[in-house]
Amino acid sequence: MHFIKRFFSQEIKNIYHLAQAVLANFFYGFPSEKIKIIGITGTNGKTTTCQMVSAILEETGKKIAMASTINFKIGARVWVNTTKYTTLSPWKVQKFLRQAVSEGCEFCVLETSSHSLDQFRVWGVKYAAAAITNVTREHLDYHKTMENYRKAKLKLFKVSPIIVVNGDMENPDEFLQYTNETQLVYSTKHPDADVLAKDMKIGLHESRFSVKGVNFELYLPGIFNAENALAAIAVGVSQKITLESMAKALKKIKGVAGRLESIENTRGMNIIVDYAVTPDSLEKLYEYLASAKKENSKIIAVFGSCGERDRGKRPIMGEIVSRYADTIIITNEDPYFEDPQQIIEEVASGVKNKKEGENFWKIFDRREAIGKALNLAKQDDMVVVTGKGAEEIMLVGEKRIPWNDKKVILEELEKI
Repeated sequence: MHFIKRFFSQEIKNIYHLAQAVLANFFYGFPSEKIKIIGITGTNGKTTTCQMVSAILEETGKKIAMASTINFKIGARVWVNTTKYTTLSPWKVQKFLRQAVSEGCEFCVLETSSHSLDQFRVWGVKYAAAAITNVTREHLDYHKTMENYRKAKLKLFKVSPIIVVNGDMENPDEFLQYTNETQLVYSTKHPDADVLAKDMKIGLHESRFSVKGVNFELYLPGIFNAENALAAIAVGVSQKITLESMAKALKKIKGVAGRLESIENTRGMNIIVDYAVTPDSLEKLYEYLASAKKENSKIIAVFGSCGERDRGKRPIMGEIVSRYADTIIITNEDPYFEDPQQIIEEVASGVKNKKEGENFWKIFDRREAIGKALNLAKQDDMVVVTGKGAEEIMLVGEKRIPWNDKKVILEELEKI
């Protein structure tokens, strides 16, 4: 199947997706016209923002549905997304929306990828609101240029009556160029923003800030999670939800699986699992961890890069992690049909100021790499495993191999 797909241009594939989207909409009766769809897009932070928006809406008593990279939700039912797709195929999207409508949901929070926008997979979805977290380097294997990548994201903002834009990201005005009914800007530094965070305090396990005099407390650390929260708050403002209600909702979130997730252990180590798969997300993650770690403690990093994606980012990721981490271990991560060892070598080519065999290893087996990191770590050290987050599978060729970083970490801890 993989070989056959390579025969068709992306333009032909897009025509196919569009036809499928049209058919699926007619088959399921255009369900998005009967429910408020809130689209969340961006390079990093989409999934966490989806969880936050869902919590804010539920706090008001609304029955909601959600489709994100890590899970699906209709009312009280939650199940894992094992597809490896952020946004599903047109038939699955429309079927999900029809189920949400049939079960009485008022809102659906839909994580919306640039691929799905470019490929017309969400054609016919009537968005009530759209929010963007940021746009940084990613998916250049597909979009080829950052301009094309941004253009794909812009499609969502051209059609949504309500839009929410990160005022701190590069060129936010590009996303504010349309005549939407409502435009809201959130920021951590621009005083004229509609939703402005003040008095920010970022700790190792939590973050605090205020918006228009209302205090927010998150059990999600890092400036990036504060920004995700601001996006969710701005969405809430667009739906006339009070800041007090939103503060209550966000405080209840104790974490998001695979997103800066802390793994409890009896050895006094700080073990972190995070999805970070882009240079920007790695930079922000390690910048935060470096500032939060205890003096004289070390950061031990386990990471890799996905196959059949933007190859140009691989050495950049290697350089970023080597700059912040004291010890790095590069390993396998969803190679698809690429040579996994070649991917490891390309990531390693960017590593600076590390000596292989002393503070730098290339270990093909991801379990072995995680075990090595845990054995190297001492009390108060940070072991940071990135790239897969809460995913339940690893893709090697046509094989879908069961895999979960957290589960493997807990198993390897038992061996120490």
